Amino acid sequence: MSISPPVTELIERLYREESRRVLATLIRLLGDFDLAEEALHEAFRSAVEQWPQSGVPDNPRAWLVSAGRFKAIDNLRRQRRFQPLDEQAELPDESDVEGGELLEDDRLRLIFTCCHPALASDAQVALTLREVCDLTTEEIARAFLSSPATLAQRIVRAKAKIRDARIPYEVPGRSELPERLEAVLRVVYLVFNEGYFASSGDSLTRSQLSDEAIRLGRLLLELLPEPEVQGLLALMLLHESRRAARSGVDGEVILLEAQDRSLWNRELIAEGEALVLQALHSRRFGAYSLQAAIAAVHAEAASLEETDWAQIVGLYDELLRLNPSPVIELNRAVALAMRDGEQAGLVEIDRLLAAGELHGYHLAHAARADLLRRLGRREQAIAAYRQALALAQQGPDRQFLQRRLDELEAHQAGDRP
Repeated sequence: MSISPPVTELIERLYREESRRVLATLIRLLGDFDLAEEALHEAFRSAVEQWPQSGVPDNPRAWLVSAGRFKAIDNLRRQRRFQPLDEQAELPDESDVEGGELLEDDRLRLIFTCCHPALASDAQVALTLREVCDLTTEEIARAFLSSPATLAQRIVRAKAKIRDARIPYEVPGRSELPERLEAVLRVVYLVFNEGYFASSGDSLTRSQLSDEAIRLGRLLLELLPEPEVQGLLALMLLHESRRAARSGVDGEVILLEAQDRSLWNRELIAEGEALVLQALHSRRFGAYSLQAAIAAVHAEAASLEETDWAQIVGLYDELLRLNPSPVIELNRAVALAMRDGEQAGLVEIDRLLAAGELHGYHLAHAARADLLRRLGRREQAIAAYRQALALAQQGPDRQFLQRRLDELEAHQAGDRP
């Protein structure tokens, strides 16, 4: 044992940095989410009581895992419900924990368990944020505009499903990995998107969510260096690099064309570009890598006019082949307008809106309004901006759309005799 004077600070740091790793191992050892969470808090409580007198263990994580497991076993004995556990089972070897392999593998198992395809998509997101990211129920509820009680029930049901369906706490085998990894990556990207471009509310972003998604992406890449993991992390980093330039001092949206590119984070861009190149060179890339490649082309350009729009349209064509989506078609239409002119983009957007799938999507109407504005068709642009404004739920989006609408209406009024 080694004596360390600022023991309380050390324990607080360990909780911030290591508690999710300890929890993941306790879930594997105890086989129950709630029991493991209780054991985790018992372990840290014991550390607060014992370490100031006895000294800090040489391997704090192994001590916390052992203490938490023994506390759980004692509690179950007292409750006369100790049948599920083998009291002779060995604790993790300190050498395994110290080397990091056991705990890191357990964290990966936890992510895959939270994102098991047997769980509903919203439950996957909520459970991942709670168990892997350590967000509170209240924080998750605020992020997704749900009541804490509703969110808590969603998490409870997900845990019950894992228990009752005996969902294995494991990383899937090689044959199952593509399907299961897709679910994990989807959840991580959903978390990032909600943090980077909040679906509603008064703030454009929720940085805590996007930060957590990037942290998960780094963890996944460290433990599972697959091309699409590289692509997803690259995509998140390249988008995150523009955060400081995306809104003004009053929180208003600043579009790509008007952003101060000197504010873009070049370190994140360099890291993202390196990752996307690795993913593309593997020739086993997918949709996330292609989206990251598009973001990288934007990041390389000194201005909107100098952007290689032909390359971006080509990348969108390949992306649509892999992952057909009306939203991707909309993004391609905007790029097409930059390459071939506003009318070409407008024809595509009108076709998409006529198909009906994007009729309730405010960004489709906003893109159409912008092209009409640039073509000088003010009355049609005003109508399109009004439609976009009626559909928009997010404060900064509404503020931006209202400003554009006011400008057009003022010009129109000035043209009247």
